[in-house]
Amino acid sequence: MTARIFGKLVLVVVVLIAVALAAIDFLASEMAENVYVAALRQEMLEKTRMIGVMHRPGLRELGPEAVRALAEAASGRVTVVDADGRVLQDSEADPAQMENHAHRPEVKAALAGRPGHSVRQSPTTGTNYLYVATPVEGMAVRLAMPLREVSGQIGQLRRKLVLYTAAAFVPAILLALLFARSFARRLGAIIDYASTLASGDFRARLDVRGNDELGVLGRQLNETGANLQKVVEELEHEHQEMEKLERVRKDFVINVSHELRTPLASIQGYTETLLDGAINDQENNIRFLNIVRQNAERLGRLTADLLTISRIELKTQKFQFASYRLKGLLGDCVDTLRPVAAKKRVEMDVEVEDGELEVFCDAESVHQMMSNLLDNAIKYTPEGGRIRVGTRIVDDERVEVSVSDTGLGIPKEDLGRLFERFYRVDKARSREMGGTGLGLAIVKHLARAQGGDVRVESEVGVGSTFTFTLPLEDLGLSEEAGVQSQYTQL
Repeated sequence: MTARIFGKLVLVVVVLIAVALAAIDFLASEMAENVYVAALRQEMLEKTRMIGVMHRPGLRELGPEAVRALAEAASGRVTVVDADGRVLQDSEADPAQMENHAHRPEVKAALAGRPGHSVRQSPTTGTNYLYVATPVEGMAVRLAMPLREVSGQIGQLRRKLVLYTAAAFVPAILLALLFARSFARRLGAIIDYASTLASGDFRARLDVRGNDELGVLGRQLNETGANLQKVVEELEHEHQEMEKLERVRKDFVINVSHELRTPLASIQGYTETLLDGAINDQENNIRFLNIVRQNAERLGRLTADLLTISRIELKTQKFQFASYRLKGLLGDCVDTLRPVAAKKRVEMDVEVEDGELEVFCDAESVHQMMSNLLDNAIKYTPEGGRIRVGTRIVDDERVEVSVSDTGLGIPKEDLGRLFERFYRVDKARSREMGGTGLGLAIVKHLARAQGGDVRVESEVGVGSTFTFTLPLEDLGLSEEAGVQSQYTQL
């Protein structure tokens, strides 16, 4: 590509130089001829006047030899014409054989009393001549010179002029070739880069130098490539997100279907058993009805959790933000579940650093988060264990709330997925205990909706600690929730 562009540029340069040389030759030749002829005409005019002054008395009586001597001295052809146009003397022809010259332009002007001149082909010799005539006592003295000498000198001048001009053009030609090479290389690089962009490779970049038009074009192409790359990356990211969302949707549908199928199958089976006559079985009817009730409660919890997480993910969950004393908020949550823990002889206590500390949050959301974490802690802490709720001020804006237990602990490989929907470490045991698999996912989203986050630390056989953060002051959420319409930012 570069070689082709370079060849075209060189051809253009050569054509331009040839046209320039031709124009210079034409204009200079025209000018030189005009100047030379004008100078020659003036010189011939002075010579004719000199002849007239020197030979005024006997101009009519000059013999052929004298006329030829004058012509040789004047370096031209001398002709003497009478007032009626008749040729009296001529240095190259017989006057008697020559036609009347009264109508010749230069002779006509001289006979009228003023110098005259003209350029034409001589009918006598057949050669182009410059004729100059001067009036002398009613006659005309004419001097003629052939223009072949003028043409020869002009030709020599033209050759020298072309040679000198060509020599002067040599540096310009070299500079033009260097420029053409640089221009061809840069333009070729731009064309190659445009082809690269056209092929779909938007990561490549053009090495741009200079601030001229090609430099500006190169930078604009680089910007175009960068913008295209950004668009492609965004499209790829959106495609990946769509695929991810599609997988999440499918997994969600599968998990919901699975979670609903088990209690529904149980309810259907025991209901059919009761309808088939077990309702009258005093030993089993109450047990069957309790199983139906437990599965119905499980469906209710699952439905409630699905509605909660659906509102959060659709960003329609409403919040009522206000300042609350953290000690009272946590104490209420612990007191609500203390009877459940007491049945397993699990000890629960609350330790708050500052009893007067206030947090800015949605009380109902914090209660739901604490209920989910405490419920899990009670379920997985063996009898005689301990659950501790504590706080720690992180900085001027945040406080950490932790729920620690002395339960079974969670394997390290499961910690990264613990807050995913429907993820269970021990699926069979979780369902047996009535879990929906959505509790921790709800905790994560509610924590983030209030400007905080959640994390977990656990060691198998030692216990687990779930920690979430709450803001101490209004982070701007209250302005958006003034009419209880704050949407969760997931």
